[in-house]
Amino acid sequence: MSAAICLCVTALTAQTDLVGDVRAQLQQNSFSAAESELSSYKSQHGVTPEYLEALSWMARGAAAASRWDQAISYASETRTLAEQQLATSKNKLDAEPHLPIALGAAYEVLAQATAEKGQHAKAVTLLQSALARYGNTSIRARLQKNLNLLALVGQPAPPLQATQYLGPKPPTLASLKGSPVLLFFWAHWCVDCKAEVPVIARLRQEFAPEGLVVIGPTQLYGYAAQGADAAPEQERAYIESVRARYYSSLQDMPVPLSKQNFNAYGASTTPTLVVLNRAGQVEMYHPGALSYDELRSAVQKAIAR
Repeated sequence: MSAAICLCVTALTAQTDLVGDVRAQLQQNSFSAAESELSSYKSQHGVTPEYLEALSWMARGAAAASRWDQAISYASETRTLAEQQLATSKNKLDAEPHLPIALGAAYEVLAQATAEKGQHAKAVTLLQSALARYGNTSIRARLQKNLNLLALVGQPAPPLQATQYLGPKPPTLASLKGSPVLLFFWAHWCVDCKAEVPVIARLRQEFAPEGLVVIGPTQLYGYAAQGADAAPEQERAYIESVRARYYSSLQDMPVPLSKQNFNAYGASTTPTLVVLNRAGQVEMYHPGALSYDELRSAVQKAIAR
């Protein structure tokens, strides 16, 4: 191995360890130790995309601890430094993997903290502005998720694109007005999605007399088993095999196949669960898994309305 390659490997190891070390310190609620890790790295390497991703975890850690002023400070610094890098280089946001994570997290925490401090409209405006600027990048769904968390409940559900689909042909949401609807955004690689299947199948059977309709949007990710690159048709076949193995109790669930649906609903987290009432309005929007009791309560509310 050449000296140049050895240096690259060493640098990559150091950079990768920074994010892991900062997260480990935050899990122990040791902000001072995490700050020390960041300071040491910065003195040796400067402000790199890896540094910014680690800094964004400081913002997320402060938000998780409800330290909202501290969260805003970390997130604002992350956003400013990330956007400075974008402005002073020829690289686009998605030219490497760390900068999008850092910038997306910065906007997420800023919006969450701003809303928690009672400035809901300001948080919405912040995310709308970010979407206008970064709507064609990989952080679009994440920005939309956070905007949806603040503003989607009570609004008409965005339509689903269903040009491509698996299983039965998906009905349009407009045609389902009068029926409660559960949207189950899932991914073929998602362990939590597989664990949610029995919950959704049970609820669908329980509320069938009330007309509950379940639709399960997914999308192509460009890879299949064990992360191997896959052409669209190969990945589609792999998704079918995953459905047959893990989703047998929902085999007749319509599955629109479109990244656009994930962008519209901000489904950067899987599963994302969305409940619509009989008027076609969003009754519940939830990134992440839910227990049977939690999801049943949301469905019941939608039916009652």
